[in-house]
Amino acid sequence: MSQFPLTNEQLRTQAPALFTEEPHYDVSDKYHFIPTIDVINEIKLHNWHPVTVSEANVRDDDKQGYQQHLVRFRHFDDLLNPQENAVELLLFNSHDRSKSFSISAGIYRFVCSNGLVIADNIFESYKIKHLGERENDVANAVANITAIKPKLMQKIQTLESIQLSQTEQESFAKSSIPLRFEKHLQIDYQDLLVPHREEDTKDDLYTVLNVIQENLLRGNISGVNKETGRRFTSKEIKSISKDVEVNQGLWDITEKIAFIKQPQMAQAA
Repeated sequence: MSQFPLTNEQLRTQAPALFTEEPHYDVSDKYHFIPTIDVINEIKLHNWHPVTVSEANVRDDDKQGYQQHLVRFRHFDDLLNPQENAVELLLFNSHDRSKSFSISAGIYRFVCSNGLVIADNIFESYKIKHLGERENDVANAVANITAIKPKLMQKIQTLESIQLSQTEQESFAKSSIPLRFEKHLQIDYQDLLVPHREEDTKDDLYTVLNVIQENLLRGNISGVNKETGRRFTSKEIKSISKDVEVNQGLWDITEKIAFIKQPQMAQAA
């Protein structure tokens, strides 16, 4: 994750699909094509700058350059004065209709280089269909995310103030297993609670969330396939869609725990 904005040259090197100038030939004539780089440039006009980018791997060579991609932006204020956490703007798109053009919100935690994605039921994703002076979906989406930044930072403080007992941490871990592992894959939920750095040896809800997230996403969790009896070790999640799915699921569980533990504070945040 760069602490400085990526240049267009860096974006092109890391994700050529951002610069594709036409949709995949399989899409309908009704498909309204907008080059991703045009939206990136539009977002930059609103003081949000790209700091990381990724694109999905493709199995079919003819989908290369059209596949799903994700660009994460950080506000100018946060680039100028970085804190432990930063609200990010997430831009999703593809040029083969595998992923619609949308803008959402996320939180980046510097201590572990983890990027959380806010669940849809907490923060609405905004679809992008138009650019220009009329019906500018980008401007509206960016304005809404900019406006919610203080609320999301306050939400982090709320989560950090909620202490979890060992039993509650274990319940969190157990609830998160289906986000990554199918029923026939058995793991020890305790492995999801193992911190990887001293800063994460805390019992607050936000830290526990990040520990579980890191273990789910980065893999190296051992288990047994109950159908075959074979042992396995989970791999790092590299799929953009699966990464978002796990993140949103974890955030949803976190919100439920916060409401149970401190309903008034959770509602206020």
